Amino acid sequence: MTESTLSSTSPSLEPISPNATRRADWVGAEGRPWPLGATWTEDGKAINFALYSEFATGATLRLYAPNDQVNPVYQLSLDHLFHKTGRIWHCRVPAETSGRAAYFAWRVDGPWDPGSGQRFDPTKDLVDPYAHVIYFPPTFDRDACRQKGDNAGRAPLGVLPKPMPPFDWSGDCKPRHTSDTVIYEVHVGGFTRHGSSGIAPARHGTYAGLIDKIPYLQELGITAIELMPVFQFDPAENNYWGYMPFSFFAPHDAYSSDRSLGGQLDEFRAMVKALHQAGIEVILDVVYNHTAELDERGPTYSYRGIDNRSYYLLAQDMTHYRDDTGAGNVLHCANRLVRRMILDSLRYWVTEMHVDGFRFDLASIFTRSDDGSLDLEHPAIIAEISADPAFADIRLIAEAWDPASYQLGHGFPGVTWLQWNGKFRDDIRAFVRGDSGKVPDLMTRLYGSSDLFPDSIDSAYHSYQSVNYISSHDGFCLYDLVAYNGKHNQANGENNQDGTDANFSWNCGVEGDDGAPPEVIELRNRQIKNFCCLLFLANGTPMFGAGDEFLRTRKGNNNPYNQDNDTTWLHWDLLEKHRDLFRFFQRMIAFRKSHPGIGRSRYWREDVRWFGVAGQPDLSWDSHSLAFHLRGTAEADDELYIMINAWWQPLTFQIQVDGSWCRVVDTALPSPQDFRDPGAEPGAPLNTYLVQPRSVVILLQERGGIVGGDGR
Repeated sequence: MTESTLSSTSPSLEPISPNATRRADWVGAEGRPWPLGATWTEDGKAINFALYSEFATGATLRLYAPNDQVNPVYQLSLDHLFHKTGRIWHCRVPAETSGRAAYFAWRVDGPWDPGSGQRFDPTKDLVDPYAHVIYFPPTFDRDACRQKGDNAGRAPLGVLPKPMPPFDWSGDCKPRHTSDTVIYEVHVGGFTRHGSSGIAPARHGTYAGLIDKIPYLQELGITAIELMPVFQFDPAENNYWGYMPFSFFAPHDAYSSDRSLGGQLDEFRAMVKALHQAGIEVILDVVYNHTAELDERGPTYSYRGIDNRSYYLLAQDMTHYRDDTGAGNVLHCANRLVRRMILDSLRYWVTEMHVDGFRFDLASIFTRSDDGSLDLEHPAIIAEISADPAFADIRLIAEAWDPASYQLGHGFPGVTWLQWNGKFRDDIRAFVRGDSGKVPDLMTRLYGSSDLFPDSIDSAYHSYQSVNYISSHDGFCLYDLVAYNGKHNQANGENNQDGTDANFSWNCGVEGDDGAPPEVIELRNRQIKNFCCLLFLANGTPMFGAGDEFLRTRKGNNNPYNQDNDTTWLHWDLLEKHRDLFRFFQRMIAFRKSHPGIGRSRYWREDVRWFGVAGQPDLSWDSHSLAFHLRGTAEADDELYIMINAWWQPLTFQIQVDGSWCRVVDTALPSPQDFRDPGAEPGAPLNTYLVQPRSVVILLQERGGIVGGDGR
């Protein structure tokens, strides 16, 4: 064992010798292998450090003072005879030593042999994968981490944990919604960054800024907020969305208005607690499929230099990385150490940060075996997450595809996993656009996508496992769906080659906003209301993107991953400009909540009857219309009759159910006539209703009888 102090005045550890094994307090001398990361001992007298590396031949811990990230105030080269258990290197540093430092890093020795997948470089400062706070010094240099050689002073560092009072979670009560669930996708930075957000400039684009907008969220009526990635990501990587994770335990520091060291931890917790007090669940969009280290040409920040072969899936030649994510590398989820890290990360965000759920980006990566092939029958990480009691009441949402596979409806069994339903998105877009042959698909999506989530005795899926959405961060936002025929991604710097071409959009006659006449604007607003109706009338769990309710636009950019500017920041002045559309969204959310028969645990079955303009539904290729009658789930739940006309001519629908009906919604009418509050007028017998081109009508009555129609 070699020990050295690079500052003549810095304290040192008691020298370790073989005699230390005879001491009663041998743990105090050697440290413990668990938990991984840097943690205070129970007595508060020392910090325990533990680092996993299967192939390392040595490890050195370096501690840095607050004002010097080049010369460590203390370093300890670990001896495997005293500081290694199995594949874990560990040591313990007394408080009087660590108290002079603020940051820490590891240097890990081993073979530099890219041909065998080994990329150790003992001159590199590396971040502990379990660090809860990451510090980027003013002289941080991505290239210094990318090239071989010493990067001291230019490398990111872990922040040493401080023995501070725990966050006050008193009074925190985790909300849990069922049939009333409405998910709202939010980018923390872009949500309040713009000057029109109406909050203090110091809180723009922060967790605190989101707290300031809670009254708005309550007014809108959403019940769950899904935050785009908040894991610390590489500030030098041109990825505004945050899908280049640096750490799986640390919240992103730039989203904190509290600039004190580690202040982002409590600001994030305060945001969660405030949202809980408002009855809003907090779901994190998490990226456990790749890291910011990219491919072999990328920077070495942590995992690559600590244990490249354990953390990443490598190509057959072992020199290159598999790239099933499209981001340069793939996390090796078949490795038990990597699975342990993911589970530890999830537990941390649940127990220490009190989050209510996770949306797993490119979750199909979880099904990759050691050789990169798909294991759809027994993916270990999915089974372990599903079986862990810590996540029994936590929402688990899978993006059930990756660039190399599409597993929607497969690979994520059990009632604990929901899935983003990309088929719902595409089918609803195509139907509203006016595509032919889409009525059968529309019926299936409204019903809850039973084709994808069958509730047979073998699978027993539930309809709520389908997360229905029409727009999200990825692809066109809702307004751009009705304002652009094609993508306009030139600003991204990739010659408009990035982003999908399968948008299923229609500009209503004019590309973009320039020169759009009033009749085009009116049609676009009607189409937006049609999308809104179909989203909230469908069985399943609805989700929409922040700002869609007041017509945010990204000017036709359907992949603005690197646009940290006006393109992606939410312009809150649009709220007043489009208060009528906000009102419509607000009323539709309230309508869904007050009619739990729409969003059910099970499919509608005998409670729904499908119709056409007259009698049976027309499922032919040229049909663009559908009607259905839905009975409520309880005596107090109203009955609904919905008529949908995606054709470009008016259609007279024959009402197939007797009783007194009152009109609640007609998307062809101007605001406020387009949405009347239920009970605003008495019901009356209706035999027919003229449904205008490209519009949706909702009728309501107390429970009544059914005439004709086929069940599903």
